[in-house]
Amino acid sequence: MQLPLGFLFAIIIATLAYRAHSLNKSGTIAATVTGTIIFGIGGLDWAILLLTFFITSSGLSRAFKKRKQGLDEKFSKGHERDAGQVFGNGGIATAFAALHFFFPNEPWTWIGFAAALAAVNADTWGTELGVLNPNPPRMITNFTRVVEKGTSGGISLIGTIAALAGSALIGILAALLPILSMGEGPQTTDPVSTFTIVTLAGLAGALFDSFLGATIQAMYYCPTDKKETEKSPLHTCGTPTVHIRGWKWLNNDWVNFSCGAFGVVVALISSVL
Repeated sequence: MQLPLGFLFAIIIATLAYRAHSLNKSGTIAATVTGTIIFGIGGLDWAILLLTFFITSSGLSRAFKKRKQGLDEKFSKGHERDAGQVFGNGGIATAFAALHFFFPNEPWTWIGFAAALAAVNADTWGTELGVLNPNPPRMITNFTRVVEKGTSGGISLIGTIAALAGSALIGILAALLPILSMGEGPQTTDPVSTFTIVTLAGLAGALFDSFLGATIQAMYYCPTDKKETEKSPLHTCGTPTVHIRGWKWLNNDWVNFSCGAFGVVVALISSVL
């Protein structure tokens, strides 16, 4: 019965998110798929981690919307997540929830799942709260180069602290939920190790995201507004954008996917050392 209940729960959450304009139609379908697997196979503890990421990231997007006015032209997509964004942020976590079905007693499935969500949560918190930094960010590949707020690859002190906090929130829950489940929830190592591994892996994933944004993510240029942007083929003003650097296929969705994947790799390697 858990899988049908997971499907029902996923539909309810996705529909509410659609009505709140946090998801568009394709994002609602994608969220139903990922939610069904995570809720239906993983169970309540896994659902709590997913909802923590989704609710906090959506809340931050709305809370500081006014502070980010004028920056939307830099990002490839708006605040309503589509299917690409849902799978980019939640695809790795969904895969580990599915692996939990085949390896129900292995702690690495929970660690991988939590690390993937910690990474994308860290990246989202860093992006959303980084705009509060009083000074413009600096490029992660060259800390002496000052760039405009919202520039891919730019990092700041407040943004980095926010990323650590977003990762730590997932890390705390990943450590505590198995204890509160009293053996009925996910299997894991001791809570201190779980918290440390997940939190640091999440931060590492967010920094890797910034590194990709500064180096090989596809970036474009609007000749009308004379601004660098992720948007393609058209800028916010309607002008066709020109590819200036990076791999054309490596858009923000794939960068987010890589963020989660890198966090998982760091977590799994750390857990066996």
